[in-house]
Amino acid sequence: MSVQNIEQWFETSLGKYLLDHEQRYFDLVVANIFGYNAVQIGLPSVNFLHTNRMPLRFSAGTEKGVAVNVKPDFLPIKSCSMDLVVLPHVLEFNANPHQILREVHRILMHEGHVVISGFNPISFWGIHQYFEKKKQEFPWCGNFIALQRLKDWLKLLNFEMSGGRLSCYTPPFKQQKWRERFSFMEATGDRWWPISGGVYFLHAIKHVHGMRVIRPGWKNSLAGKKRVAPAAQRFNDNTIESERNVKPKILS
Repeated sequence: MSVQNIEQWFETSLGKYLLDHEQRYFDLVVANIFGYNAVQIGLPSVNFLHTNRMPLRFSAGTEKGVAVNVKPDFLPIKSCSMDLVVLPHVLEFNANPHQILREVHRILMHEGHVVISGFNPISFWGIHQYFEKKKQEFPWCGNFIALQRLKDWLKLLNFEMSGGRLSCYTPPFKQQKWRERFSFMEATGDRWWPISGGVYFLHAIKHVHGMRVIRPGWKNSLAGKKRVAPAAQRFNDNTIESERNVKPKILS
């Protein structure tokens, strides 16, 4: 799959339809995430960070046009240095999505955010993938990841789900007139078939569980209770010694 293939697909009618839904979601979510450093991995031709207000925002990946040319599964970024990572359709088009998530977890700061978009295999888009003849083209060449599976992966890495949604309920017709005829599915999808959106979005936050050291109570348990000393022991040594030297009185 070439970069040109991806860019050309997003120029099609179906690609613009998908991009419009994704741009609206990312613009809404990333605008309310604050910090200092944000990175978008993949799809550099589309800026999903332009509503974010962090001082440093850049793109990374293997595509032409990225600010930093890196592999998503081995990021040369310092650990715990990023406040936000955006992954638009990266996991399903990489051979090792687990490693990508581990790298994202590594570079994120505590309470850092990750926003992910992916194609839903339990949808008309997933069904169309099986019948598409040109499987080598984007997006049908990807390995669509089920939403629940992705949630499980994130939970294993101590990510907490903060939000998300599904979108693009209309079947992936290439012609706009057919999508317009089925536009009622887009309006009622969240209510009648909420798990069958063609694209899902996930917003998760990295949590690092603290460790509390439990100290043994040896000091308190071994320390004896304070007792009142007998009256005889309250005299000093000199007084006790003088009492020993007193001769007993002989009664007549």
